Amino acid sequence: MRLARARTPDGHREGEFRDGTLVTDDAEYDVDESDLLAPCEPSAVYCIGRNFAATIEQMEYERPDEPDFFIKPPASVVGHRDSVSYPDWTDELTYAGELVAVIGERCRGVASEDVPGVVRGYTVMNDLDALDQPGRTARKAFDGSGPLGPWIETDVDPTDVDMHTEVAGERRQESNTGLMLFDPSEVVSFLSERVTFRPGDAVAFGSPANPGTVEPGETVDITYDGVGTLSNRVVAPDE
Repeated sequence: MRLARARTPDGHREGEFRDGTLVTDDAEYDVDESDLLAPCEPSAVYCIGRNFAATIEQMEYERPDEPDFFIKPPASVVGHRDSVSYPDWTDELTYAGELVAVIGERCRGVASEDVPGVVRGYTVMNDLDALDQPGRTARKAFDGSGPLGPWIETDVDPTDVDMHTEVAGERRQESNTGLMLFDPSEVVSFLSERVTFRPGDAVAFGSPANPGTVEPGETVDITYDGVGTLSNRVVAPDE
């Protein structure tokens, strides 16, 4: 099932997205993908870094002994097909295609085997990074740095999902979630020992190798098979 949030004549509504129709509890709306909003409203986006061995080798990072995480704020979130402004204070903006779990209920201290019961489903994120800035917060926590979408897929095995990223139509990333160092259930359980999750919170599981730079005018399309394709165009700061 695909769960989505969308702009409708009755305001922002959420429900099941079925081939161009948003089915809510009390109505149906004809919507296309340009009407879709970010599929959740997280109090925080918890992001795992260095979770693919190939990325660690490429970026010359140390291999972590436990999930290495940072946080993007709610202001970082934009939706599928929303434009992303290239910040005027960086000269090195990078993309990274990531699978994301959306939490379905308030919870803390969740055992790994119980994680499927607290996850509403999965979506896709582009972890935009101003790579030339000092420190993760300055690099990754700016407005629009965490596009999410297009919807939440409730029926997916997150441990075996093929993915690819295309920038301006060129294939840049290709991998499978089975190559993660820490699988989604491990990550959510680990984080739940440290934070109380709220409904709608998002957990991003890291990017495969070959994250790279993106320029104004280019569109980034990130596909996780069985989940969906997140698409965002990067625009100049003055657009």
